[in-house]
Amino acid sequence: MAENNNKGNNNKKKKPIIPNTPPRPTMQLWMLAVLILLIFGLTYLNKSSASKETTQRAFEEMLLSNDIRKVDIVNNNLVEIYLKEEALNNDKYKSELDARGNFSMGQQGPHYHFNIISPEIFKEDLDKLQANIPKEQQIPYNVISRTGFMDFFATWGFFILLLFGFWFLMRRVTAGGAGGQIFNIGKSKAALFDAENKVKITFKDVAGLEEAKEEIQEIVEFLKNPAKFTILGGKIPKGALLVGPPGTGKTLLAKAVAGEADVPFFSLSGSDFVEMFVGVGAARVRDLFKQA
Repeated sequence: MAENNNKGNNNKKKKPIIPNTPPRPTMQLWMLAVLILLIFGLTYLNKSSASKETTQRAFEEMLLSNDIRKVDIVNNNLVEIYLKEEALNNDKYKSELDARGNFSMGQQGPHYHFNIISPEIFKEDLDKLQANIPKEQQIPYNVISRTGFMDFFATWGFFILLLFGFWFLMRRVTAGGAGGQIFNIGKSKAALFDAENKVKITFKDVAGLEEAKEEIQEIVEFLKNPAKFTILGGKIPKGALLVGPPGTGKTLLAKAVAGEADVPFFSLSGSDFVEMFVGVGAARVRDLFKQA
């Protein structure tokens, strides 16, 4: 009895400890990528929202003060004003832009913006204001077309959400989480025991069942040295059927076969083949043999 207890303690001590590897923070990386895209969109696709709104009368005063570097006419309804570097040091503009928080844009701008009704009328008014200014000192203007962040999101937002939803669904399916069981219903639930989580149970741990162990040991010997039997014309057994009431050591004997043969094996309960859907059990059997 003492020897059996010592063997049981040794077997418990020999069980390998599989370290728990922390999951990779894939979701955090995706959230960080989305946040970066949002910042990019808000900063570059909607620059006018970062500038201070002004009026055309104030624009004319800036123009006459020679504080403007250039202007952009955006989408034929918005004028963006870029100030000169020396004008940015003026206390008037500096206080206004600091209160707006616009200096995060740096020296690039735009610094101010205002709405117009017609780009043609604005060009005419601009030419009149600069009529007495030498041509080399006149401020240039560009007519550009720009997509705002909300317009961009309205155009591509549906496709981005669709792709994200498809990726999320595939991730749940492959992970086997909630919703993934529908797609994995025909998959085998067998647990694989290999070199990493090797079973340490041997025939010495099975009490009694001498006749059954003698028969099973021939299968183990075949698995260890198949050439010894194939030379004599022997064929590998298809399997072994262990029959008996619960608690007689059938499962322990099967594990002892894997421990003695030192080969990988699948462990699966018979109840896993029973499902309410027709054909699921047969599909799991086929998937199990496919994996094997």
